[in-house]
This record gives sequence, C-alpha cells and structure tokens, in this order.
Amino acid sequence: MEGLRVAFFPDTYDEIDGVANTSRQFGAFATRRGLPLLIVCGGEGDKTEEDRSVLRITRRRGRVGFPLDCKHDFDLLFWRHYNYIEERVRDYAPDVLHITGPSDVGQIGALVAHRLQIPLAASWHTNLHEYAEQRGSNAVRFLPADLRRRIGEQIRESSLAAILRFYQIPQMLFAPNPDLMDMLAQATGKPVHPMQRGVDVELFAPRRRDRTNGQLVIGYVGRLTVEKNIRLLAEIERALIESGLGNFRFSVVGQGAEEAWLKENMRTADFAGVLRGEALARAYANMDIFVFPSRTDTFGNVVLEALACGVPAVVTDRGGPQFIVRHGETGFRTSEVSEFAGYIRHLAGNPGVLQKMREAARAAACRASWDTIFDGVYAAYEQGLRCGFTARKRIRARWRPQNSQPGCLLEG
Repeated sequence: MEGLRVAFFPDTYDEIDGVANTSRQFGAFATRRGLPLLIVCGGEGDKTEEDRSVLRITRRRGRVGFPLDCKHDFDLLFWRHYNYIEERVRDYAPDVLHITGPSDVGQIGALVAHRLQIPLAASWHTNLHEYAEQRGSNAVRFLPADLRRRIGEQIRESSLAAILRFYQIPQMLFAPNPDLMDMLAQATGKPVHPMQRGVDVELFAPRRRDRTNGQLVIGYVGRLTVEKNIRLLAEIERALIESGLGNFRFSVVGQGAEEAWLKENMRTADFAGVLRGEALARAYANMDIFVFPSRTDTFGNVVLEALACGVPAVVTDRGGPQFIVRHGETGFRTSEVSEFAGYIRHLAGNPGVLQKMREAARAAACRASWDTIFDGVYAAYEQGLRCGFTARKRIRARWRPQNSQPGCLLEG
C-alpha cells in the first residue's frame, strides 16, 4: 500500500452529499497514512493544494450545463480542462485511476486512464437511474397515475442501461451494498469489491446532546429533494397527529428544492438549513428518533451518523440504509407510512426500549471505521494489480510527495 500511487476523480468534493463526504474522508485517510494521492475535482475556481502526501487539483465548473443538486452542477464544457488534467496525471504517474461515476469529472478521468493506459477503477455511489425516475415522474405529475408510472419506469430502465454501459469501461468496480455488488457483477462481468462508508465516532457522539426538555424530536438530515422521497415526512407527521401522539416535533436539517413544500405542508417541523461539524453532530444528538424515507440511497451516510449519536433510525426497506439498520435492534425497516408512524409511537411510548436501542445504535456505529473501509479499497487495488489489472506502459512521474517511494507499475 505504501508505494501505491492513486489518482482519484470524485464527482463531488466540497459539496454537501454522501459522495463528497466519502471523497474528503478518502483524502484525509491518505494524509494520515502518508499515501500518495492525486485528487482531481470540479469546483467554484481553479486551484492546486498540497497537504503532505495529497495533491488536490480543482478546476472551475462553468455555467453551461444543468443542475444535479443544490450547488452541484454538471458542466457540459468541463472538457475544456482536459489537456491540463491529462498533463497533470501524466506528470503524477499513478498506478491506479479511480472515478466515482459518469459525471463531468468521471468522464474525463475515464478518458485520461484510457489514453495514458492507466488501470481504471470505478465506484458506484448514486442510483442515478432511480433519481432520474423520480425527477421525471415528478415533472409529469399532472398526468394520470398509471401513465406517470410507466413513464417513470421507462426513464429508469433506459437510464440504468446507459449507466451500466459506462461501468463496462473500468477493469475493477466498487459498490456500497450487497445488492449493488450483485447487480454490477452480473451486468458487467467485472470483479466488484465492497466500498462502504465509515463514521467519525469522536465527532458524532451522544455526549453532544444538550437538550433537556421532554419533547419527542424526530429528525431528518439530508437533501430536501424529490429523489429522497422527502414528502413522506409530511405523511408521517399527519399519521402521528391522527393517531393522537402529542408533544413531538420534527427537526429537519438540509436544503433543497422541496424545502418550500415541506414548510407549507408540515405543522411541527423546524428547519435548520445546512449544518456542519459540531453543529451537525449536536443536531443529531438532540434527536430521539431518526427517520430516513429515501428509497434511492446506495448507503445512507446520515443514517450511520445518527446511529453514532445514539439515535435509532426508521428507514425504508429499499436501498443501502436497510443494510445499516438492524431491525428491532438499532431501529426499524419498513415501506409503509403507517409503519413509520407505528414504530415512532412504539418508541415514544416505551422509554426503556428507546434507551436500549440508543445504546445498540452507538455500539453498532463504533464498529464502522473509515480506516477499515479504505484499507479494504487499497487491498482491492493491490489484488487487482497482482491479477493483471495493469497499465500497459510506464509513464514517468515528475511530482512526488516528500519522503514517498515510487509505486510499482506493472508493464504488459
């Protein structure tokens, strides 16, 4: 691992989402371990930063494109940076180039790897096909339900086919949960390794709790967008009110296009906007129950952060969060609004059960370490290189971090 040189092309880095958080943790891991890592990403301006063994190159995203999310755009003209990026990668001479998806940055990374004959790895972080389905269905919600459903299914299937063609390009793949690992392996015939998520249990911890009132606080953290199935929060609130549950409030942390709708349609919700660091950890710790209605998340970093703060979670039984929550032990899994409300009422009425779940949630999160996750990623790189996942020509490195050793580039 010590001599392995990696070029990492994440879809997002400074933004606020799970991919960006994982990418920053990857950079922090390499810095801690003194591992040579080149990060190439898009951002608000052109800059180059060096932090010991990590070199980060950011190229500005322009206005010609389309928004993917709050403060995250796809730049249709990002290719204007191609020659500059290729030259920097040629200078760096990585053993492996790793992309995180078919974004503007990821597409350039794939072409750079092809032209410089660098082994290419790709990780699956976002179910873009399901995002496309939900956004497409939302755009035509004025149509009859059956027609809207069929349009959504067609969007999902065609999007998935296009994405899987892109994932045919890399020689090695990573995915965050068993379902996605199986799907990618069957669709591409490529080796697929786990790349889950970790959590900072020092930052996200129950000791951050400073709320003393007896009100039940139901929390959500994440983007307030249609693909997160965020309107289910209003349905859960309505079901709780109709059931007679009193003295509760929702604590909603995040931003997105659905925020205005939620404010208009929820009676008991407080909106904190985007929080980071200790403020975010404190918000989690002051919750009693965490709800996560998304059916499209491939992992669910926020669920793990909530568990680390000793907050049991009620999540959908689709997507990555179902693999984080142990049903009946650290939370519950369900697909029905009535069951979301029922589990919340069960915990609200049984303080002893809630406390036991709080302790189990914290214990489970403490077993998830970022170092363990990225040690596994580097082990997969090395295994791939030993098994023929190799570059076909050697390129000479001009930049090396201080005190680093050259990597072993295998020639075919």
